[in-house]
Amino acid sequence: MTVQAVEKIWVDVAAVDEFVPNGGRAVLLEEKQIAIFNFNLTEWYATANQCPHKQQNLLSRGLIGNQCDLRKVACPLHKHTFDLETGEHLGGNPEWVLETFEIKVEDGRVYLAV
Repeated sequence: MTVQAVEKIWVDVAAVDEFVPNGGRAVLLEEKQIAIFNFNLTEWYATANQCPHKQQNLLSRGLIGNQCDLRKVACPLHKHTFDLETGEHLGGNPEWVLETFEIKVEDGRVYLAV
């Protein structure tokens, strides 16, 4: 059996200068809200915008920071925290995992892999 590599398609979603440093912003990609976060406009992360706790699209407005050397976001509604790299719930609930997306920045533009 031969396994074929799937080529990534990168979608241009925004200009870097549309983001505030150390914050988040939601974008719509294929009818799905994606939260994009940055640290000093140099480190970038992308997750589903919907918090798995109450299924509300608001994570892009959450507080970002560090927890045990992990980049995290805290949901603005109930302060549940999630690892921005893996989407894992940092409070230990294995059912609350955020979908994460590959992200890159080139020539002042932010791209997501689909």
